[in-house]
Amino acid sequence: MKKIIYVVLMLSAFMTYAQKNNGTVYMEHPSIDVVQDFVKASIAGDKSKLASYLSEDFKAYNGTSTNQNDKGRDKEAFLNNQMVYYNQLDYYARENYPGSYPDAIEYKKDNPNKEVWVQTWDILKGVHKKSGVKIDAAAHRLYTVTKDHKIKMIIDYGNEVVIDEIRASYAERSNGTIYNNHENINTVRKMIYAIENNDWEKVYSFYDEGVRFLDSSSPTFEGKSLEEQKAIDKQILEKFEVSSIDMVGYPDYLHYEMGDARVVQSWWNINFIRKADKKALILPIHYIMDFNKDGKIISETAYYNAKLLD
Repeated sequence: MKKIIYVVLMLSAFMTYAQKNNGTVYMEHPSIDVVQDFVKASIAGDKSKLASYLSEDFKAYNGTSTNQNDKGRDKEAFLNNQMVYYNQLDYYARENYPGSYPDAIEYKKDNPNKEVWVQTWDILKGVHKKSGVKIDAAAHRLYTVTKDHKIKMIIDYGNEVVIDEIRASYAERSNGTIYNNHENINTVRKMIYAIENNDWEKVYSFYDEGVRFLDSSSPTFEGKSLEEQKAIDKQILEKFEVSSIDMVGYPDYLHYEMGDARVVQSWWNINFIRKADKKALILPIHYIMDFNKDGKIISETAYYNAKLLD
């Protein structure tokens, strides 16, 4: 019986502690107004107005930094950083993340100066003027606002990936090698000419079992399996005969460093004979085929005008 009483007492103590109030959360508050006006000044590139919202001892911190000795940016350094966005981005904007709104939190405990924390969830938008890199990234900020409505601190949580892409765009860099002769190009040629010779068993032998087929004429652009593609090929062959296939230009094989991707691009004219009336039709088609390390096709995207087969 004592054990049960002890457990009840412990749960009661825990529940009382868990429900203890340490302040108030506001969805409307003067501190939120200060933050929103500050953001508007940032979008407008008004440095002097931006400065007027910051306290003299202001500090800004990167919330994703791993530097435990980070001293933060002072007022002037932060203002200069903010002007980079205005000066280097077209269509610069900072909007509320869809479905979110700012909160103002006024803590009771350990808050002798009655400062208010404002937290925002944002979408940072723009196009970098030099590189053309598009920014459309989620961001989160914590602001500390003093009782005289000055922003004393900002902790910024942002997406560094897009910033890294902008930095990398200042210098030319390669991303692999383009080949005009390669075993994967040979595979594509053998596969195409197997179609020309109606050797479909050989055609399908070049594909990985998990291959996905994408069709530019599809309204959903959803991938199809090998079995689904076989059914589509059968439907086409019931209406058309392949008389010949002509290569246009020459295929390229691109081996990308990023992602270790292996891609063959090729251009063809497929010469069809429509069985219903023996009419000759030419179907220009462009293929993008992804290969795995074993030389099997794992993805095929076909670009063509489906109306030519109506």
